[in-house]
Amino acid sequence: MSTLWLFGLLLGSVGLIVWCTARWRMHPFLVLFLVALLLGLVSGMPLDKIVDTLKEGFGETMKKIGLVIILGTVLGVLLERSKATLRMANFILGLVGENRAPAALSMTGFLVGLPIFCDSGFIILNGLKQSLVRRTPFGMPLMTICLATALYGVHCLVPPHPGIAAAAVTMGADLGMVMLVGMGISIPLTGLGYIWALRFGPKTKDFAQPSDNAILDENEDLPAIWRAFLPVVFPIFLIGTKSIVFLGIAPDAPKSNWLQLLSLLGDPVIALLCALVLAAMVLPKRDHFNLLQKWFGEGVEKAGSILAIIAGGGTFGAMLKATEMSTGLANSIMDWHLGLFFPFLLAAILKTAQGSSTVAVITAASIVAPSLAGLGLDSEWGRTLAVLSLGAGSMVVSHANDAYFWVIATFSNLRSDTLYRLYTPVTAAMGIAAQLLVWLLSLGLQ
Repeated sequence: MSTLWLFGLLLGSVGLIVWCTARWRMHPFLVLFLVALLLGLVSGMPLDKIVDTLKEGFGETMKKIGLVIILGTVLGVLLERSKATLRMANFILGLVGENRAPAALSMTGFLVGLPIFCDSGFIILNGLKQSLVRRTPFGMPLMTICLATALYGVHCLVPPHPGIAAAAVTMGADLGMVMLVGMGISIPLTGLGYIWALRFGPKTKDFAQPSDNAILDENEDLPAIWRAFLPVVFPIFLIGTKSIVFLGIAPDAPKSNWLQLLSLLGDPVIALLCALVLAAMVLPKRDHFNLLQKWFGEGVEKAGSILAIIAGGGTFGAMLKATEMSTGLANSIMDWHLGLFFPFLLAAILKTAQGSSTVAVITAASIVAPSLAGLGLDSEWGRTLAVLSLGAGSMVVSHANDAYFWVIATFSNLRSDTLYRLYTPVTAAMGIAAQLLVWLLSLGLQ
């Protein structure tokens, strides 16, 4: 089978995914699964091998990432329902003062966004944002961009958010290292969104007003500060400590009992499980068990649709690996000298075309993973940077086909044309800035 034919199959597969998800609004899992099946049929794979490949792709993906997604989603629900996120927001606001409310909102968005998806985080913090618009001289466009960009950068770059976490698994990168470096990159991106908001927000003529019920109860019974922050900080500490300690240790080297314990606690699954225990301690003492059961169920249900999309990406990736397409692509890319910019451009094209950062990263990772050697990225650091390049590309750009775009518009009472002028350009700027930072890191590590 010629390389040209294989490239045609690849482009046709990606184009079909984009067309079905963007034009017909089909569920990404269904699209990814059916395209993987069609790819197996058209590529000439033996019929008895097609279904086995789909099952293997589904099962391997769930084995590697399923528990992380479920536990991370449940953690987000518990922090939201227990009002721990509101406690963190009020604490940060108290530190910086209402005269620096935009900075407080950006910092809050960054912290709350670590365990909570960007759309959920925006909805959770919308009451705080609208209350600040009512109490301070800062307008709705400025405050909205501060919050939206802080949440967006973390969502695209830091596990356990589903897209970047699934990409790390697909590419064979260390989740803890991706988390640490992704957090480091997302900090200046949060600053970029804040500066953008201050620069262009006051000039934006949109007379959106906070809703009448956007008033926070100052006397509301909120958890203690340390109880609110601990479930977010502790798992990051465990995962990060393991990644740093094990940097210079070979995987098959003998380990002391302390290192074995650190390896266990620093595993993302165990770290998130510890965070869930800490989050459960924040719940009100009355009816504690029933609330925990209810909110845990909500988190598991919410994780279901995310897991379906990720599993669909796993079947598509497995089918790509099972054909000769991966080898042909890798051999051709070796002469293009694109390096880290190939995963960035691929993810950016997919994101812009079909809207979902998660689908863009998962699909792009399936294509890039077999080509890491050809890109010169087949090392531990190379795989980490390649994953973050995918995350950077998945920011470019958010517009009308992105559900998060409409969450921002709806909950902020902002017109879509306002967001096109104010929010869409900054998502492109953030993605490009993130990619440049990843590229600079690659130069420093050579």
